[in-house]
Amino acid sequence: MRAYGSVRAVLAVSAALLLTAGCQRAAGGSAERVPPAPSEATFLGPGACAAHGQAFTEVPCTSERAVARVSVRRTGTAHTAAGCPLNTDFVLYIDARATPGYACMRNLESPHPGDPGMGGGPFTVVGDCVYQAGEGQVKETPCDGSGPEPPGFKVTKAVTRRTDCPPTTAMYVELTGGAQRVGCARRL
Repeated sequence: MRAYGSVRAVLAVSAALLLTAGCQRAAGGSAERVPPAPSEATFLGPGACAAHGQAFTEVPCTSERAVARVSVRRTGTAHTAAGCPLNTDFVLYIDARATPGYACMRNLESPHPGDPGMGGGPFTVVGDCVYQAGEGQVKETPCDGSGPEPPGFKVTKAVTRRTDCPPTTAMYVELTGGAQRVGCARRL
């Protein structure tokens, strides 16, 4: 089970962007809603880069403002990270009328919270550390102890069934994607 706290912040920022994305200045100085042309390229399509300030915007990847690149772009209204690579740093949900969906984002530079042991990203993978956040719930935290919560367990193996975990397993963690959905975690 994963916490999506950083993704919630991204959602709020992307919502602000989407409210302004379809506006254009009219000659009289007021803003009017202009629907996107059907032939427009998809906002933050695969390979595109994004910058953020008050909201995420698409910028050339060579721009000094570029901070993350889209690895996969999915359309639809489901708020899920399905289909994103396991090393995704964050998921940006896009509520645009022409191309709603989500973009699987990877930071152009470190840190990469989606890498094993770094304490973030939308997926829990082998090499990640977690702590108990409540009954039956765990949240990811950096393995080096630099996060707000110290790591209590480390996922050492992914298996199909709990019975396939090694005897040193102290906790079972639900993993996303693939046939091996059980993470065997040892106590730190």
